[in-house]
Amino acid sequence: MGRAISITPRLLIFQRFRRGALREQALWAYIFLSGSLLGLLVFWVFPIVAAFGLSFVKWSLLSPPKWAGISNFRRLLNDPYFWNALKNTFYYVAGVMPGIAISLFLAVLLNQGLKFTTFYRTIYYLPTITMWVAIALVWKWLYSPQYGLVNWVLSLFGIHGPAWLSDPKWAMPAQIFVSWWKGAGYNMVIFLAGLQGIPQIYYEAAAIDGANWWQRFRHITLPLLTPTIYFVVVMTFIGSFGVFAQIYIMTEGGPGQATTTIMYYLYNNAFKYFDIGYADVLAIAFFVIVFIFTIIQAKLQERWVHYT
Repeated sequence: MGRAISITPRLLIFQRFRRGALREQALWAYIFLSGSLLGLLVFWVFPIVAAFGLSFVKWSLLSPPKWAGISNFRRLLNDPYFWNALKNTFYYVAGVMPGIAISLFLAVLLNQGLKFTTFYRTIYYLPTITMWVAIALVWKWLYSPQYGLVNWVLSLFGIHGPAWLSDPKWAMPAQIFVSWWKGAGYNMVIFLAGLQGIPQIYYEAAAIDGANWWQRFRHITLPLLTPTIYFVVVMTFIGSFGVFAQIYIMTEGGPGQATTTIMYYLYNNAFKYFDIGYADVLAIAFFVIVFIFTIIQAKLQERWVHYT
């Protein structure tokens, strides 16, 4: 009993010292994080709050803001150009999503231990690290109806290629194909990481039971890869919904508004027509739509995503 009483003051001193040391560590942590937190507040939090506030005003940057109430939101609901941009955006997203299957196919192929695997991985990944400006300019030349490489290759098979970027029917499919080409390498690397995280013992047990390649892929690879697939689907959806650079460079929203997406329409209102209030309403609409679909995907993933 006496020994316990003699130790207690030491424990109290240690705990007090420990709390002081932890407090000092926390202080230094906040000091080192202050730069990043300040940047987060200035470049992320403040613009978001400002966008919500400016959505209730009319402001052309050249004159003082004027209170407009909810007129910008009413204008959004009755704006045919917005609904056309929304339709084009969903068309683009729906076209880009199947490209995930191409990335999965490449990842499965390169996960087989083939020769020159590192070389192929590098080649497929190069478009990912290339700027959209350079890629859009190159593909704009490739799609040229007069001297483009795409129509020249088609002519070798007796096919007369269309004016890809000048035809309302083909302009968006041409944009989607470029997105497939650029995004395949990024998603492929993510799928490769997921494939290499699957224990080989499952495949060995299935092979002993006589399962063929397709059965192993269907009953082992796909179920265990669903967390990776879910991540790729969500990120691809968000990235595709915000498409802008390639539209701006390759078609400028044309022909005839055929490739005008929400982000491009927002850009025009903000920096071409200087209608800042309405542009902020478009930004809010963009956020709400992406948020809703992300929540839906998060709810649906409980039905098909399997975590080990």
